[in-house]
Amino acid sequence: MSTDEVFQSWLKERKIEDVEAFVPDMAGSARGKIVSADKFGAGPLKMPEAIFAQTITGDYVHNALNVEDRDMQLIPDANTLRLVPWATDPAASVFLDCYKSDGSPIDTSPRGLLKSVLKKFEDRGWSPVVAPEVEFYLLSAHSDPNAEPVPPQGRLGRTEGARQPYGIDTMNDFDSYINDLYSFCEVQGIRIDTLSQEMGPAQFEINFLHGNAIDLADQVFLFKRTVREVSIKHEIHATFLAKPMAADAGSALHIHQSILDKNGDNIFSTKEGEASELFYGFLGGLQTYMPDVLLMFAPYVNSYRRFLSPWSSPVNLSWAIDNRTVGLRVPDSDPENRRIENRLAGSDVNPYLAIAASLACGYLGMIENLKPTDPIEGSAYSSEFGLHRHIFMAIEALQSSTAMRNMLGDNFINLYCALKDAEYREFQGIITPWEREILMFNV
Repeated sequence: MSTDEVFQSWLKERKIEDVEAFVPDMAGSARGKIVSADKFGAGPLKMPEAIFAQTITGDYVHNALNVEDRDMQLIPDANTLRLVPWATDPAASVFLDCYKSDGSPIDTSPRGLLKSVLKKFEDRGWSPVVAPEVEFYLLSAHSDPNAEPVPPQGRLGRTEGARQPYGIDTMNDFDSYINDLYSFCEVQGIRIDTLSQEMGPAQFEINFLHGNAIDLADQVFLFKRTVREVSIKHEIHATFLAKPMAADAGSALHIHQSILDKNGDNIFSTKEGEASELFYGFLGGLQTYMPDVLLMFAPYVNSYRRFLSPWSSPVNLSWAIDNRTVGLRVPDSDPENRRIENRLAGSDVNPYLAIAASLACGYLGMIENLKPTDPIEGSAYSSEFGLHRHIFMAIEALQSSTAMRNMLGDNFINLYCALKDAEYREFQGIITPWEREILMFNV
């Protein structure tokens, strides 16, 4: 049976009427087309390569390698066919892989970039395993965008005013919302492990079951769409902004990661159950190269507010075992499950880029036999600030990184830095209310 026949059989069996065919853009949003199910696969799908040159506001930056704005050849990934649970009429979604006319992959595609990093591991007989944790806030639909956001009302019409980390009763206030969220995720094969109330009012964290890096990035991408669709159904808002409230906790996307060999054994542990040299190399790579790719963990001006006012947010790349104040936490586990939790990324990241960047740093550490610092004792929050303080510093670091150019490619680095520079310049052109209120008549 041909690929097209497989698609048609799947669609007809489920009586699908429309197919959402998309690619994740640089911001992690869906860009694509809606195709009638009976015509899906009947002809080639194409979109301009310039979708990867769009800023968060929808403007374009100059891409010297594609001034003609050429079309991409889009190939549906049959393994990603899913039902769309919120659709009015029966609908499905599918991810598209992006290629040039000569069959070579588009090297500025975020999903393609993660695949290229995974290929480097595959060539050495290694298979990364990841498990993301994603935090987000629910907000009242009536929140004023010029004021601090307001949590939505719970079951009794009460707005949560106190912080209730791990509060079961607080989660029950949003039981109807959570039930729909779980239901929509189950339909799409989004494998959620646990849900918990986080530090902020109406802030939640979802933990995903571990698995293949591409599959988990796909699940996080779909999960963000799902959270927003459930929010629309319940007439509230949801945000993955890294720091939506000045006085409350930021939202993170933590990445648990380990590496398996061809036999399925965790290479972070020796046969005797001790931490391996490759484990320490991966840690050393994260500490050495994460400053180069901080832009992929903190992609917006707002992202850096999360670091400057620590609240369950890292301020450096210290590491320790079972210590949540560090940027690189090693959970207390048995040797088979030894892993490293990268706590640096905000929930505003593109999951493909954040996972690719984290794995790229660890890969370089292993092949270069890098050594980490000694694990710290006590709180890392009181230690020296070890991250870029502003986005322009992160842009410069990635732009000048020879190591990341070798890992991720010049084309991607140049385009991504150009996008972030354009977004930063647009932000810098805005005069804030604080400047008008405090500086206007006092300087």
